Amino acid sequence: MKRLLDEGLEKLTNMILDMATISSKVVEMAIEGYVSGRDVSKDVFRTSNQLRVLEGEVAELSMELIARYQPVAGDLRYIRSCMEIAYGFFRYGRYAYDISQVLNMFGDLSECNKEIVQKIGKKVCEMIHISITAFKNKDVELAKKLELMDDEVDKAYIGFVKEAIENPLSEKKCDMATALILRYLERIADHATYIGEAVKYIVTGE
Repeated sequence: MKRLLDEGLEKLTNMILDMATISSKVVEMAIEGYVSGRDVSKDVFRTSNQLRVLEGEVAELSMELIARYQPVAGDLRYIRSCMEIAYGFFRYGRYAYDISQVLNMFGDLSECNKEIVQKIGKKVCEMIHISITAFKNKDVELAKKLELMDDEVDKAYIGFVKEAIENPLSEKKCDMATALILRYLERIADHATYIGEAVKYIVTGE
C-alpha cells in the first residue's frame, strides 16, 4: 500500500527534476550567449529567479514532509539530499547569470579566442547532465565520474590563469573575461560534484 509519505517524495522528486531541466538549459544558454556575442542576460536572470523560487519550494516541502511524517533512515536521507541538490541546481542558474553578465561588463569581445570557454563549457554541461542522470537513476558509479571531470575543469582554469599571467603579449581584456567565465564554470562543476556526492549519500548513507 502506498504511503502518504511516498506521495510527498514523488512530488519532491518531480520538483527536483523540473529544476534539473531548467538549470541545464540556462547554463547552456549563458555559454552560447557569450560565444555568439549575444546578450542573453535578461532571459538568464528570469530563469535564474525561477530556479530560486523552485529551490524555496523544495525546501518548504522537505520541511513539511519531515515535520508531518518524521521519516527515518533512507527516506530522511533522501529528503535532506533533495534540499542540497535543489540548492545545487539553483547555483547553476546563479553562475549562469554571472556568465551572461560578462558581455555587459567588458563590451565587445568578438576578437577574443573563445575556444577554451567552448571546450570547458561543453565538459561542464556534460557534468550537469551526468549529475542529473545519476540522481534520476541513483547511479553511484556514474556519480563518481564527476570528481575526475571536476579535476579536469580545475586544471584548465588554473592553467589558463597561469598562462595569461606569464604571457605579456596577451590581450588582457580577453584574458580577464575568459578567466571570469572559466571561474564560474569551475564553480558549476563543483556543484555538479556535490550533487554526485549527494547521490552517493542517498544510496549508501555515506
